[in-house]
Amino acid sequence: MSCTTVLVGRKASNDGSTIIGRTDDGHFDVKKMVVVDPKTVKRTYTSKIEHLTIELPENPMRYTACPSVSEEKGVWAASGINAANVAITATETITTNPRVQGADPLVKYRPKKGRNTKEVPGGISEEDIVTVVLPYIKSAKEGVKRLAGLIEKYGTSEMNGIAFSDEKDIWWMETIGGHHWIARRVPEDRVVIMPNQFGMDEFDFNDAFGKKKDFMCSADLKEFVRDNFLDLNNDGNFNPRNVFGSRRDHDHVYNTPRAWSMGRYLCPTSIDWDGPDADYTPESDDIPWSFVPERKLAPEDVKTMLSLHYQGTPYDPYSASAEKKGIYRSIGINRTGVTPICQIRGYMPDELKGVEWICFASSTFAASLPVYTNVSKLPKYLTDVTLDVTTENFHWASRLLGCLADPCFGESILAVQRYQEGIASEGRRIMNEYDKKMAASGKFDLLEEANEKLCEMARKETTEVLNEVVGISAAKMKNGYNRSDN
Repeated sequence: MSCTTVLVGRKASNDGSTIIGRTDDGHFDVKKMVVVDPKTVKRTYTSKIEHLTIELPENPMRYTACPSVSEEKGVWAASGINAANVAITATETITTNPRVQGADPLVKYRPKKGRNTKEVPGGISEEDIVTVVLPYIKSAKEGVKRLAGLIEKYGTSEMNGIAFSDEKDIWWMETIGGHHWIARRVPEDRVVIMPNQFGMDEFDFNDAFGKKKDFMCSADLKEFVRDNFLDLNNDGNFNPRNVFGSRRDHDHVYNTPRAWSMGRYLCPTSIDWDGPDADYTPESDDIPWSFVPERKLAPEDVKTMLSLHYQGTPYDPYSASAEKKGIYRSIGINRTGVTPICQIRGYMPDELKGVEWICFASSTFAASLPVYTNVSKLPKYLTDVTLDVTTENFHWASRLLGCLADPCFGESILAVQRYQEGIASEGRRIMNEYDKKMAASGKFDLLEEANEKLCEMARKETTEVLNEVVGISAAKMKNGYNRSDN
């Protein structure tokens, strides 16, 4: 699935939180946000696409998820935070190359053909990962280990990047071919940017096969690389991107420009992004996997990064004067289903640590609403979503706003930006109020009340901006005529 990921280490965030966020860019997938009750979790899981059956452990934990409303192609839970305040976002589809695929092919479902063949299940995939991993892990590192075991046992049907976070650490994991994997702990002072490409650009095998403090990988990864002549590095350093990744024309219009755009946001003055002497261009293959940002980031910054469309550059699809507009794939695109941003606030009591900033549809126009995750249920404004268009839930109201505002971007964007800032500001105010109230009293039964207030505010603000943008859009209709009937 085409997505964009941002990971913020705790020393790179404004309050010491770990933050992981991702745009989930399906084919206009209709999404909702729910809480999964562990009592409803079955011991056996079977995927819809790959027909893979997995036996699950006992004692799953409660967790949030952003599943697809239609279950035709499976759960696709996307992201969530569990009762142990461990978060996951799964997955970022990444690239690879024919050498890797030839050495360790992906494990794809093969249906029964004729009387003498059997159905062969495929491997684990994006459809499954949140469901079979998140309820069973109590740390980010544990998440890597559990998923690694599943991939080694069942294989995987696709190349994916997965982020796990807890209150201290973020781990980033990338799959390699059908059965191999590599993982790295995100440096605490850095921000990782991932635009649908194999990302990691350095790796320490000594640590991976020693203390495993910052690096982990498949037990046979060294031999796999050596025996299949995968290493293209010629400077003595092991750059995983050169070994397992790609360097295609497609990357230069679809992937690397997004990394360039996010890098500009993180380091606007210390790195030269423009002109003939630029350190990096939109088509550079060596844009770093992570940066020490010039200033610390909050969840609102992650939302901004995941909404970028090359503002202030010649590539902005909404700029009338941009001579190369639309030639590169934007981050905030029309087919995004959901953009969850998981924040684990280590400085708060356990009951208040998990906050998920939820944003539906195109992130360029939609707002990001914070909600507490340590609850047994969520408001209907987030959960009661069907395949029918309506203004009665956050998903469809957000989708409608984007559809109305996009054709009249110049006239409507000010109203949209006021709306986005209003949701963020009032959301902050409500959370600050309830944070203080619950931390002081120890009455954490107010969590669901706080979420109801947050959603009621979001409903009001979204209705108001829809009213305004409908008026703007109606005035721009092609069949308008100035002469009055009166």
